[in-house]
Amino acid sequence: MFLRKRLAIIFVILVALSLGAAFFDYDPLWTTFSHSRKWSLGLDLAGGSYLIYDIDTNQVNAADRDSVVRGLRDVIEKRVNLFGVSEPRVYTEAVGDRYRLIVELAGVKEMSEAIKEIGATPFLDFREVFQSEEKDPEDSSGNATTTAIKFVPTALKGRYVKGAQLGFDSVARTPQVLIEFDSEGAKIFEELTARNVGKPLAIFLDNELIEMPTVSEKIAGGKAQITGRYTVAEAKMLVERFNAGALPAPITLVNQQTINADFGKDALDKAVFAGMIGTAVIIIFMLFYYRELGIFASVALLMYIALTLAIFKVIPITMTLAGIAGFILSIGMAVDANILVFERTKEEFIKGLSRAAAIEEGFRRAWTSIRDSNISTMITAAVLYYFTSSFVQGFALTLFIGVVVSMFSAITITRTMLRIFMKHTPGATHTSHK
Repeated sequence: MFLRKRLAIIFVILVALSLGAAFFDYDPLWTTFSHSRKWSLGLDLAGGSYLIYDIDTNQVNAADRDSVVRGLRDVIEKRVNLFGVSEPRVYTEAVGDRYRLIVELAGVKEMSEAIKEIGATPFLDFREVFQSEEKDPEDSSGNATTTAIKFVPTALKGRYVKGAQLGFDSVARTPQVLIEFDSEGAKIFEELTARNVGKPLAIFLDNELIEMPTVSEKIAGGKAQITGRYTVAEAKMLVERFNAGALPAPITLVNQQTINADFGKDALDKAVFAGMIGTAVIIIFMLFYYRELGIFASVALLMYIALTLAIFKVIPITMTLAGIAGFILSIGMAVDANILVFERTKEEFIKGLSRAAAIEEGFRRAWTSIRDSNISTMITAAVLYYFTSSFVQGFALTLFIGVVVSMFSAITITRTMLRIFMKHTPGATHTSHK
């Protein structure tokens, strides 16, 4: 009795979560009661601008190209974010021995100023730091002071930097950034450090302060190192930013497309309709073939759809046509686990076990097959996500999340319903259609 009460509580919680998720999923209802987030739609659904830039790496050493390209991508993404674009996508692609930078700006049609800003090569410069004490204008007594910081540009620019790389302290093995200047830059840097010993030296990229190390001594020879409490990831990002602003890798706009939102709306309507038809066909099949068991599988499937869509919206995942295709595919795969369990359960019915015993044994024996098949799909989706780009990643991500939630749906939701509602009658026969 206690077990059934606990199962009933779990089921009520799952139903409440699913209903809440369905309410959250449906924008017209949700936005009536809240101004919270809406669905994040990709370029192919919301319309917008699609820009392709060619990255000229001819003057960059082959060993440094990947670092420079990653640094450029990071800088351009920051520039795009300044325009307030919702969920911009900035990524790079290798085309033979050349690199391309792709910028997707959903919902943006007028891009003349953005193109102008994006098209400029990142600008790196070094600035002296001057601190002074000034009276606090908000203090009525006139005794309080504040520290004012002034950054003064110098002659040391990114063009004098030969490159930067990640290094490690020989004693503490902490990460550090190693910078090397060309001969002209080495002279400027030596003069700059000589007059700023014990003072901070500011480093700006695209007029944004990225680091402000303190000069410990006059540095000659054109080689310097920046140390601090960096993680490896932080030091690596700083290296990439240095290389993006230091090495000559100009970007040139080679293609621009404006995608109409009407096309996206039509494609979205068709995708949603296809998903509804596919779900209905699956439910009819389960009801026709598995009868009573199919009812539970159908309810679990609807709860799975609501919960998965809510996860997509909360993360949030930018939904594209490919992403929707991945989700629709996961709907079909979501019932696979139920089918495996039901077939195993039918075998136990034939052996003469009670319904409760047959169901428990069916879940136990089917679990290894469910686990292995879903893990193999998740591995495939993960490989697709990490080794591809653009729309393939959207497909892989929604498929991966869908498979994870489907395992929860089959093992938790379906099993809970069967334990509560299936009668504990001995010697039950199977319920498949013949």
